[in-house]
Amino acid sequence: MALALSTSWNAHRFNNVKGMLFEIEKLGFTELELSFNLTSSMILEIGKLAKQTGFKIASVHNFSPIPDGLPRDRALPDCYSMSSLDKEERRLALKYTKRTIDTASFLGAKVVVLHCGRVEMHDQTRKLIALYDRDCLGTDEFREIKEEFIRERASISQPFFANTLDSLRELSQYALEKSINLGVENRFYYREIPSFDEISLILSEFKDSNVFYWHDFGHAQLMEKLGFNLHRDYLDSYKDALLGVHLHNIIGCLDHQAPFIGELDFSDFKQYLKKDTLKVIEAHYPAKADDIKQSKVLLERLFDGIL
Repeated sequence: MALALSTSWNAHRFNNVKGMLFEIEKLGFTELELSFNLTSSMILEIGKLAKQTGFKIASVHNFSPIPDGLPRDRALPDCYSMSSLDKEERRLALKYTKRTIDTASFLGAKVVVLHCGRVEMHDQTRKLIALYDRDCLGTDEFREIKEEFIRERASISQPFFANTLDSLRELSQYALEKSINLGVENRFYYREIPSFDEISLILSEFKDSNVFYWHDFGHAQLMEKLGFNLHRDYLDSYKDALLGVHLHNIIGCLDHQAPFIGELDFSDFKQYLKKDTLKVIEAHYPAKADDIKQSKVLLERLFDGIL
């Protein structure tokens, strides 16, 4: 079973693609997920070097390449929202998502991972995290903020979610023409789309299509920590539509740790991951090379049935 590594781990430290890939190659990876902070010239060079080195591009994260006119440090997956009520912003989100689909097709990847927009409101996720970090999870303050957050999101979410569905219809058709599957990722911030229940609505709308569920372990665990949804409920509910996973761990509310450094025991979730489920380590800085290398070895043993 091949594990992929997301270039989100080291791309921000390199302008030189050869150096970036060499660092990943030293860890023993042969498959990559291209992250959202790569320029067009970097992607072209990745295409050339992948053929020379034998790297396989397993998946591509939207937006890749970065949108025109944005510096790398501002080219986040949410810089343009496909749920936006602003027609121009939504047009740009679709334009650059299609370009990402083109990137996947060009590089031989079969999957694009999507963030599907947000409900435009003041987000309280970080405030809840701050209370969690102060051991205030069970307080009236935490409960009142969370309940009001849930009520407000529910009261205004409909037009944003409708735009997400419209965007996915257009993107699904575009991707289908290029034999690309789309993975709808569960999110870190509660205002983002999809919520737990919205995943079900999306999968129902696109049943038997090229739109699937992409599970992010750290995000699901954060939602459990903050009391929104149980982590296992995501996988129990959506395992039949599971296309791939982002593997990273969490310490407190700090996610994107190397998979075997943190609170999650991935053996608890092994049953949900099939042989053909795409498995991508999505550790971020400051995860160390040795930690990722060890995580790769242990995950391969786990998923191959040795552990």
